[in-house]
Amino acid sequence: MKLYRFAAVDIGSNAVRLFFALVVSDNNRLVKIKKLSLLRIPIRLGEDTFLRKRISNKKADGLVKAMRAFKDLCPEYGVQAYEACATSAIRDAVNGQEIINRVKKEAGIKITIIDGKVEAKMIFNSSKDKKLSKYNTCLYIDVGGGSTELTLLSGKKIIASRSFDIGTIRLLQNKVLATEWIALKEWIKKNCTRYKSIAAIGTGGNINTLFKLSDKKEGEAISFSTLEKLSARINAMSYQERILKLDMAPDRADVIVPAEKIFLSIMKWARVDEIYVPKTGLADGIIYKLFEEQKRKIKV
Repeated sequence: MKLYRFAAVDIGSNAVRLFFALVVSDNNRLVKIKKLSLLRIPIRLGEDTFLRKRISNKKADGLVKAMRAFKDLCPEYGVQAYEACATSAIRDAVNGQEIINRVKKEAGIKITIIDGKVEAKMIFNSSKDKKLSKYNTCLYIDVGGGSTELTLLSGKKIIASRSFDIGTIRLLQNKVLATEWIALKEWIKKNCTRYKSIAAIGTGGNINTLFKLSDKKEGEAISFSTLEKLSARINAMSYQERILKLDMAPDRADVIVPAEKIFLSIMKWARVDEIYVPKTGLADGIIYKLFEEQKRKIKV
């Protein structure tokens, strides 16, 4: 039995997540990823990118400060390896590379911009070891601030994977093109409707929040009808009521509404009756990747 300490940074459109994890392995097989700490910083880089195509100095300053804090925390957690990944907000910003260079210079952290397909694959990897093997066909859905990632798995093989520029921040700012919705629906029609039964697997902060509000036990699925009723309940509340009555974070209380729309639309078009929530995401996928790289080093 071996223990590894890894760290991951998920620089998303809504928030930056700093994830410190203990990985337990046996004979080079991953046994468990144990969360040591998860810090979520709501910088909302996507607000600038999707509105003005450029990230402001103020938000760039916030990212640099967060990365400095991450660098300082790594020795305290005994981190052996880390990786920082940026998704659509930095990917789509005209000054994205400039900000990455600044973070490297001022905080000493290298950030890798990943495209939608890589993001989807990493998200898929973060939950593929969960106990979902009884389902032959699964559709992994991750709804973020800037994009939605879909990965279709059948017979333990990835059949199709794609990223769409449909995210919660984009929707709040009315920056999602009608053609993107059409592309999403067509992708689902082409890849999903040929299967008689599909289990949806939801990842990311939005579906985790919805799962918590559904009062389901760990391992249970949320039905489409339950999600619809929950959506109606949330939509009937004001932004302030969601914070006070549902105990949502301020930066979750607004994006949860467009998130519901995306999940319900995908489930409807894919003819999915239930969605499972393993409570993992891109940060977990990064940890999984670091472990796989560690295994390769050992073999060499």
